[in-house]
Amino acid sequence: MLKIKEYVKAESLEQAYELNQKKTNCVIGGMLWLKMVTRNVQKAIDLSGLGLDQIEENDEEFSIGAMVTLRQIELHEGLNTWSQGAVKESVTHIVGVQFRNLATVGGSIFGKFGFSDVLSCFLAFDSYVELHHEGLIPLDQFAANKYPNDILVRLIIKKHPQESVYLSHRNTKTDFPVLTCAVSLGEKEAYAVVGARPSRACRVRLSDQWMEQIKDDEGRRKLADEVTGQMNFGSNMRASAAYREQLSKVLLRRGFEQLEERREK
Repeated sequence: MLKIKEYVKAESLEQAYELNQKKTNCVIGGMLWLKMVTRNVQKAIDLSGLGLDQIEENDEEFSIGAMVTLRQIELHEGLNTWSQGAVKESVTHIVGVQFRNLATVGGSIFGKFGFSDVLSCFLAFDSYVELHHEGLIPLDQFAANKYPNDILVRLIIKKHPQESVYLSHRNTKTDFPVLTCAVSLGEKEAYAVVGARPSRACRVRLSDQWMEQIKDDEGRRKLADEVTGQMNFGSNMRASAAYREQLSKVLLRRGFEQLEERREK
C-alpha cells in the first residue's frame, strides 16, 4: 500500500530536484504506476504546475513534456503521422481511456518498467530524455543506466525520415503485454526493439543487409532470428521464456513484412 504524508506542488524544477534528493520523498508524475508498490512517502513531489504538459513540434523534433498524458500522445496528429501510427498503437491498448488520461509519459519512461509499451516504442526512434541535473541523454543510454534522484523534464524525438511499426501481444485486451516489438527503418540505420521480455525493452541495430533481407520471407525470418538471438527472455505468470522467444521471432517477422509492404507501394 502507498502511504503519502505530505503533497508538495513544486514551484520550480530546481525545488523539485532538491526535494527529490531525500530517499523518503518521491516525484508522483501521473502516480498510477506508483500505486502498485508498497511504500511510505514523506513528501510527494507534484510537477503539474511546471508547464510540462505540452507536446511541441518543429521541423527537427518533437518535445514531449514529462506530464503529457498517454492520451495526448495517442491523439497527437503530427506525432502519429510521422510515426505511421506506431505511437498511437503503442498506447491505445493500455487499460482504458480514463487511465490514459492520467498516466504520464514521464512516469512511464522514468519508471523503466519491463511492461512499458511507451519505452519500447520510443526506443526505436532517435530519442532523448532531458534530465534536470544530467541534461540531454540518449534514451537507450538512459534505459540502461540509473539516474535515481534526477527529474525527467521532457522526451525529445528527432524527426529523421523513417518508417516504423509497433506490435504487441496480450493475453487479454487490456492486460499488460506478454511481449512488445517496435521496428524503425531509417535511411542509413534501422533498429528493432523487443520489450516485456519480461524485463525492460532492449534495442538492437539491424545488420547492414536489412534492406535486402526484408524483401522476402526467408530474409525476414533470418533477420528476426538474428535480433531475437541477441535478447534474453524470462518467465512470469503471463508466459514462459521459451514462448516469449518464439513470439519475438513472430512479431518481428510481421513487423518487417508490414514495413516492406509499405515500401513497395
